Amino acid sequence: MEEGIPFHLTVKASLFSLLGSFFFCLDVALDVWTIVSLYKEQEYVYMGLLIALLLLSSILVQVFSWIWYKEKNIETSTDKFAEKYNLIGPLHFLQLGVFLRCASLVELSIRKLLKFDIFQEAVAVHLKHDLSMLRLFETFSESIPQIVLMIIIIMQEQELQLFTGFKVAVSFLMLALTVMSYHRHMREFVPEDKKMNWLSSGAFFLWNLFLITPRVVAVALFASVLPCFIAVHFLCLWLLLVLCVWRQKTDFMENAAGEWLYRATVGLIWYFSWFNVSGKNTRIKRILYHVLMGADTALLLVLWFWRTSVESACRNPLPINPYVLLVALPVLYIIGLLLNLLYYWKFHPKREETPRLRSASVGLLDTDSAAETPQTGVHKRMKNMVNNFW
Repeated sequence: MEEGIPFHLTVKASLFSLLGSFFFCLDVALDVWTIVSLYKEQEYVYMGLLIALLLLSSILVQVFSWIWYKEKNIETSTDKFAEKYNLIGPLHFLQLGVFLRCASLVELSIRKLLKFDIFQEAVAVHLKHDLSMLRLFETFSESIPQIVLMIIIIMQEQELQLFTGFKVAVSFLMLALTVMSYHRHMREFVPEDKKMNWLSSGAFFLWNLFLITPRVVAVALFASVLPCFIAVHFLCLWLLLVLCVWRQKTDFMENAAGEWLYRATVGLIWYFSWFNVSGKNTRIKRILYHVLMGADTALLLVLWFWRTSVESACRNPLPINPYVLLVALPVLYIIGLLLNLLYYWKFHPKREETPRLRSASVGLLDTDSAAETPQTGVHKRMKNMVNNFW
């Protein structure tokens, strides 16, 4: 790490870091509460599926976290204590590795708020970057499958309870907020006048909400009537998306195994939402992606409506009018696309407008200069994500 660079984390950013860690812990508590509720209602199949989703997502996130800890970027007292007593591996095995990262960020935030010590800005930036990446991975591997499962339960039980509907709505809002939070973090590397304001944040939040919601709902509706086919659909499309990621020649991790894990994770994200992994021809790739996903979402929705119409004679009325969903979801998707175009037209910074990033404070190379020294570890990951930001 570079010496003599001050720790510029503001009081506002410190409070947001503490608040983010609080909501992470709250999310875990709500997961436990949901499992207990399903157990009391004797919904053992759904409870088992939820536990499996939580476990698989947790393992994925812990593996990424453990791989990144192996790079020996130990900077905080919390991390040094865990390394001294060989606790990093056991904590990740117990699915507590992310909590260790949260504790490190809380430590820096508290030190800043109390003015207890001066830290390098790079330490906080690196911690926030890795934690934001892990939360993004968790959102698409845990939160979205949970939403799909909740919608399936609603449609199959043919009853929409107020609390369940509220929970689904809040989950969608938190999903869009997580994506926006990651994007806002990437904006930390652009000049001050190019950072996100309330208007650009609102546009980014809404287009993600309106694009992701119809996609997730369409997948859930299709799965509620044709559960076996959705498994085949996901596997085939996911493999195709992973192949597309591979064609982008990504270079995010330190070894081949880690890189393929990253590509597989991006394939999962792409199944629900766009995530840029290459800094070249991004506009064309984004357009092709939305055309493909729009057509696939429409196909899933039409097949669900057809299946529902066929079975309507032998089933109770659905909790939501199928015609409302058939019209509302495509309209939301179109609005999301229009907001997406508006955002990239008016609010997204252009590469030529930001010739030099705030690279001195985080140990990155300028995006307009050639890489003279090979980047590794968190420096490599951050440089890749900054280059892909455009």
